Amino acid sequence: MTNGLVVDFLLLATSWTHVLLAPYSKVEESFNLHAAHDVLMYGAGPGHLHNYDHNVFPGAVPRTFAGSMILVWVTAPFVYFGAHLWLITSKFGLQIALRLSLATLNAIALILVRRAVSTHFGRRTSWLFALLTCSQFHLPFWMGRTLPNMFALVPVNIAYYVLYNRAPQSLQASKKSIDTALTLLTFTSVVFRSEVALLLAPLAFQLLAQGHTTFLNLTKVGLLAGLMSIAFTVAVDSYFWAKWPLWPELYGVYFNVYLGKSADWGTSPAHTYFTAYLPKLLLGASFLSVLGATLDHRIRSMLCAPVIFVLMLSALGHKEWRFVIYVVPLLNIAAARGTRWMTSRKKGFLFKQLSFLCALALIALNFIVTLASTRVSMANYPGGVALAAFNERYAGQKNIHLHISNLAAQTGASLFLHEYAPPTFLVSNPSSVHASWTYNKTESLTPSTIASSSFTHLIAESPEVADGEWKVVQSILGFKQWKLNMDVLNKLKTGKVWEVSFGECARVLEMEMTEQLWILERSGE
Repeated sequence: MTNGLVVDFLLLATSWTHVLLAPYSKVEESFNLHAAHDVLMYGAGPGHLHNYDHNVFPGAVPRTFAGSMILVWVTAPFVYFGAHLWLITSKFGLQIALRLSLATLNAIALILVRRAVSTHFGRRTSWLFALLTCSQFHLPFWMGRTLPNMFALVPVNIAYYVLYNRAPQSLQASKKSIDTALTLLTFTSVVFRSEVALLLAPLAFQLLAQGHTTFLNLTKVGLLAGLMSIAFTVAVDSYFWAKWPLWPELYGVYFNVYLGKSADWGTSPAHTYFTAYLPKLLLGASFLSVLGATLDHRIRSMLCAPVIFVLMLSALGHKEWRFVIYVVPLLNIAAARGTRWMTSRKKGFLFKQLSFLCALALIALNFIVTLASTRVSMANYPGGVALAAFNERYAGQKNIHLHISNLAAQTGASLFLHEYAPPTFLVSNPSSVHASWTYNKTESLTPSTIASSSFTHLIAESPEVADGEWKVVQSILGFKQWKLNMDVLNKLKTGKVWEVSFGECARVLEMEMTEQLWILERSGE
C-alpha cells in the first residue's frame, strides 16, 4: 500500500513539476485558458459576456466552454483560500492554479488507471506503468495545459479504469462498468473531442463481438448518453457564444472533416502516427509495448480498439500527436507488461541480466530525452517571459499603453499576465487595482501605424520598429537549436580526457539561445 501511494504521488509530482518549470502557455492552449480567465474574473452572468476574449478573437471554429467552466469550479475554492493566505498574489498566480488543477485531475485519472493495472496485471507492473509514464515527456508535460485534448483525457482514462479494474483472470468487466465506460466515452466525444468517437466505435463493436454487452444495451446507453451530452453542450455553448443552437464539436467535424479545412494546417502521410508521433510520445516504451502485446493476450485484447482508432485517424490528411494521446496510457500498460517480463525472467542468468539492462537503458533513455525536452520547453515561451519582465519593470507606473506582437501573444503573453488592466485581482498588489494600463494585441500593424499610435511601449519581434522613435529597454532570449560544444569535443579528440571535467561532459550538447523579442519604450517616455 505504501509503495502504491509513493508511485501515485510520483505521477502527481511529475505533472506539477512540468507546470511549475514551464508556467506559460502557447497559442493552442489560449481558448480554454482565456475562457477560464473570463469565467473566473468576470463571472458567467449575461451582463459580463461582452467582455469575454472569444468575442474579440473567436477562432476558426467555436470551442466548448464546458471544460473551462468545470476547471474554474474545481479551482475556485483553492483560489479563495490561496488568495486569503497570500499564496496567490497575482493574476498570473491564477493561471498557475488553474493549470495545477487540470494537472491534478489528469494525474488522478492516471492514478486510477495505475490501480486498475495493479488489480489486473499485478503491483509491480503498475509501478512500472507509473515509472514509464513519468519518464516520458509529452503526456506529463501537457497534462496541465488547457488543450481540449487534455480535458478529454480525464474521462477517457476514467473509462479505462472502470473497464480494466478487475481480477487478473476475469474475462469481462461488469455490466455497470461497461455502461459507465461507454457513457464517459460518449460524453467526451460529444462535448470535448469528436475523434474519441473513433475510439468508442471499435471498442463498442469489440464488446459486442465478445458477448460482453448486447446491441440493445449499446443502443440504449449510446442514445441516452449522447442525447444528454448534446443537451449539455448545446445549452452551455449556445449561451456563451450567443448562437442557438450551437454544438461546437459537430461544427468542428463539419468544418475540419466535411469541408476539409483541417488540411489548411498541413497534411502528413498515412503512416505518420505509427512512424513518427507514437514513437515520439512513447520513446523507449515503443519496443516494450510491442513486447508486452506479444507476451500477453490480455494486452492484445486491450489494444485492439486503440490500434483501430489510430488506423482510422490515419485516413485523415491532417495529423497531430495530440489526436492520439488517448492511446498512450494503454500502450504504457503494454510497455509495463513487457518491462516486467524483461526484469523478472528466472531462467538463463546471462539473458536475464542482459534483458534487465536493456529495460533499464530504455527507461534511462526516456529520462534523458525528457530532461532535454523540458529544458528546451522552459526556454520556449519568450512572450510570457517578456510580458512578465515588462510588468515587473514598470510596476507602479500609470497610463501605460503596450502593444504585444503576434509572436509574444502566441508564446505565453496570456490574459493572466495583463496584471495592471481590468479585471483586477483584488487580493493582489494594491497598485494593480489603481493602474490604468492598456494591453493591445492588434495584428499586422505597420511601422508608420505604430509611430502614429498612442502606444507608450512595445513588445516587438524586431528592435528596429521605427528608427528614432523607440529605444530598446531589454531583449528576451528564446531557444534556437541544440549545438555541440566544440571546446569539449576538441579536448576529447586530442586525447586530453583528463582535462575534461564532469561538468564539461554534461555540456557536450548545449542549447543555443537567440534574441526573439524586444521591449521598447517610446523615446522621451
